[in-house]
Amino acid sequence: MIKFAYFRSVFILLIALIFLSSCEALKYKPVDAKEYPPEPEKRVKKNLEEGRGFRLFGDDDKSGGNFEFASSNPLWRASLETIDFLPLMSANYSGGIIISDWYSGNNNNESIKITIRFLSNEIRADALEIKIFQKKCGIQSNCKITENNGQIVKDIKKKILRKAAIYEKEFIKKNKKKYLGKIR
Repeated sequence: MIKFAYFRSVFILLIALIFLSSCEALKYKPVDAKEYPPEPEKRVKKNLEEGRGFRLFGDDDKSGGNFEFASSNPLWRASLETIDFLPLMSANYSGGIIISDWYSGNNNNESIKITIRFLSNEIRADALEIKIFQKKCGIQSNCKITENNGQIVKDIKKKILRKAAIYEKEFIKKNKKKYLGKIR
């Protein structure tokens, strides 16, 4: 009877270890020491501001969580707002691409089409790939399509990045929690 109780407790212990070893919270994650300040007060402040810490008996924020939608990505929002005068053929957030339809404005013989690819969610100049195509039609619908790599591509990219930086600053300012100087 004692052997059975001994084996049963060892078996339960082994099963518990197997399940606990598969927990994400218990797995080793390498950390770069340069990213964290050596003073505990500064580490606590940084963790609380980034939303990685928790407070007991004092956090009145009862939000349901942090959900990532296309409207929360500043590059995506800025791109859509910048080219909002164009009819869209496709806007795929998960694929990271916006494709406009041909737009001619008042000129029936000339139209443009813009394609924006998102290579990263970071607000950087190399996070976007913008292509502008021009279609010039002559007599009897004889059309020629060329890619424009001129100043307009740079201007649109600059305008998108400027708006995205403003959106990012507003988001950080709105969501930053004030550190009260002590852990509650």
